[in-house]
Amino acid sequence: MTAPSDPAPPSAPSAAPSPGATSVPPGAGRLLAVSDLHAAVTDNRPIVESLHPTSEADWLIVAGDVAERPDDIRWALALLAERFAKVIWTPGNHELWTLDKDPVRLRGQARYEHLVQLCRELGVLTPEDPFPLWPGPEGPVAIAPLFLLYDYTFRAPGTHTKEESLAVAHESGIVCNDEYLLHPDPYPTRDDWCRARVAETERRLAAHDPEIPLVLAGHWPLVREPTSVMWYPEFAQWCGTELTADWHRRFNVTAVVYGHLHIPRTTWYDGVRFEEVSIGYPREWRERGHPRGLLRQILPYEPESAAPARSGTATSGGSL
Repeated sequence: MTAPSDPAPPSAPSAAPSPGATSVPPGAGRLLAVSDLHAAVTDNRPIVESLHPTSEADWLIVAGDVAERPDDIRWALALLAERFAKVIWTPGNHELWTLDKDPVRLRGQARYEHLVQLCRELGVLTPEDPFPLWPGPEGPVAIAPLFLLYDYTFRAPGTHTKEESLAVAHESGIVCNDEYLLHPDPYPTRDDWCRARVAETERRLAAHDPEIPLVLAGHWPLVREPTSVMWYPEFAQWCGTELTADWHRRFNVTAVVYGHLHIPRTTWYDGVRFEEVSIGYPREWRERGHPRGLLRQILPYEPESAAPARSGTATSGGSL
């Protein structure tokens, strides 16, 4: 396992405490986050049902991979929207899959728009809404939900093009199911869709008031470094884009929230805190447990003792 390129130093421990373990005043809200609930998995459903705020003022970021079918997504988000003061959703790759037995046959952009409308019916915010302002103790913080996808620029080691990188993945049997289930319609390719999303999101971030700090929250990591601990480095090509590598430096970012890797941990890059907040599959969370709780507290940030990073992701079935 390779260490993160910029782990938290001793003076900046690697994780915010589990909700309920901090000195937040009674009635004050926390900004919490979770991802990769995979609510259609039988053993994950009780986890979703167990998620509760610590106060009526808590906000929750749900950073993708809630489920595949819209009915399962609706069930999970409706449950959370009833409990938390505000829920902010960003899509993962699983929400964008079109499965054979899914009665909703929409693909690509049309599927995403269908899910945005589903969220609006529930009062859940999405990347298509204005950035909400979380009322922090030190002033407002804008929460920017991101939908960015990937463009195959996190290439397999030793490769120089998308085609070479994909060939290595196919030869090794480590191929993401997105290749068969995530359709980019009406864009020609997934990387074309990614570049369009990046351009629009970058425009919105550039127009944001630089005096108001941001929490950037999306499914895929903004920088490549977190993928260095994956068992299968060729899987990184489905994990982000180099186009976002400097966003945490360019913009006034207080924290970055992501999922997808199924390696929950905290790392620091260029002095900015990155939180991977996934639950993952039963085979993963049974092994590592939930040492920092099911929900990660993003703000207020209160350090605790560093916890070791655990790797183990992307099986040959490409199931992330």
